[in-house]
Amino acid sequence: MTFLLMSFQLPKHLQKKVDKEIKDTYDVAMFEFNPKAIDAKIASTLPSKFGADNLFEIKSNNKRIGYAYVSKAPSKTDEFDYLVLLDTDLIVLKAKVLVYREDYGGEIGSKRWLQQFIGKTQNDELRYNDNIVAISGATISVRSMTNAMNDLLKSLKILHSKNIL
Repeated sequence: MTFLLMSFQLPKHLQKKVDKEIKDTYDVAMFEFNPKAIDAKIASTLPSKFGADNLFEIKSNNKRIGYAYVSKAPSKTDEFDYLVLLDTDLIVLKAKVLVYREDYGGEIGSKRWLQQFIGKTQNDELRYNDNIVAISGATISVRSMTNAMNDLLKSLKILHSKNIL
């Protein structure tokens, strides 16, 4: 029997997808999914958005196994929701597009394209069309996801330097 402990900070349709990715990525059946609060004064200085509903600590058997970051990034006329799972050293284990709302550009949700973020750390800098592959027809979304990941990595570096993460 699988038992999940979590706080419902995310909309239900996103939470289901996040739960599945956590189980698969960390290979756990039971886990806690708790919001990780960042002081508003510090959060306001970070490149990425941090609120009460997008950075989570993941624990299994009372031991921290990683973090989840859920946010939105702009596409051509809308936004898409994405998830980044990190290990305890803040290394990217997985990036996933949870909901893509455009007719074109959805290729950024492919596992093959997203795997280029795996292993990235707070010391990496991502560059579109250099170490991040372009996708024809998805230029705006690719640039947006690349910028979002860069902002997150920079934010993680700041939070780590302040001993918050």
